[in-house]
Amino acid sequence: MGSGNMVETTTTTTSSTFMSDFIGKCGGYVVIDGGFATELERHGADLNDPLWSAKCLVDSPHLVRRVHLDYLDAGANIILTASYQATIQGFEAKGFSKEEAEALLRKSVEIACEAREIYYDRCTKDSWDFMENGRTSRRPILVAASVGSYGAYLADGSEYSGNYGDAITLETLKDFNRRRVQILANSGADLIAFETIPNKLEAKAYAELLEEEGIEIPAWFSFNSKDGINVVSGDPISECVSIADSCKQVVAVGINCTPPRFIHGLITSIRKVTSKPVLIYPNSGETYDGQTKQWVKSSGNVDEDFVSYIVKWREAGASLFGGCCRTTPKTIRGIATALSDKN
Repeated sequence: MGSGNMVETTTTTTSSTFMSDFIGKCGGYVVIDGGFATELERHGADLNDPLWSAKCLVDSPHLVRRVHLDYLDAGANIILTASYQATIQGFEAKGFSKEEAEALLRKSVEIACEAREIYYDRCTKDSWDFMENGRTSRRPILVAASVGSYGAYLADGSEYSGNYGDAITLETLKDFNRRRVQILANSGADLIAFETIPNKLEAKAYAELLEEEGIEIPAWFSFNSKDGINVVSGDPISECVSIADSCKQVVAVGINCTPPRFIHGLITSIRKVTSKPVLIYPNSGETYDGQTKQWVKSSGNVDEDFVSYIVKWREAGASLFGGCCRTTPKTIRGIATALSDKN
């Protein structure tokens, strides 16, 4: 990993204090980045492809770097790689060899680490820097290797239902993810972010993979919900969080790509099950239609700008905050400002 990393850790560190130590270095709260694919599209990328944002690793790596830098400029402490929908199987289906697919996974981490170094080099005296013992200290920044669910690979919207059918077993999911997780664990990332986990089965598969020999890296688990009580498959959030809580390499657990109106209750539910740091990065409150590949406004209960709720969510027990689909660097800057003002 780059020399600019302010967190004293290696990919073999699985200490239970990894994330709490990082939160302390950041001043008591952590800012995660925001929507990635929607930002790539805003910069002109055409993501109408089964690879989705991972397509840019092939044809527009400069846009990936630019989006990372936009979020760092906005105040992010953690940037997630463009590997959410990057799978060996997905790249092979597009005609890439296994070796090329593995190289693209590593490239997702390399671009994020490059962006961190560029940011540090460019913004040494940036206003986000702070003084410590009379000298300038750089804002702590981690690179999290993103792992999307099996449903993301299917590219049919099933990460928003968790319905994979009876043919998909625990072993199927472990076999599907094993090599991808091995590659990312040894790529120079600081941790792995298992995102948008839609069901208990997939959480169990990830937890068992993390305990296998050769995969030694901190991780977080983030689930998604559409009712504020269960994950999208209908599995109780408490049971899913319990799986994360029992895995020693999971250093934080929380919620992503979920309407903001459900977040406060979900934080409360998570805190009842685990003492691990809680992370939340909701979407804009819109609903994804897997058939049309479009985000549509929710009818009836429309979410307000959720930045105004960040302080309340912190008071409820969350300590890592960001945004998911349809949020922007402006959202992340708002989160950073709200938390800074309250601190």
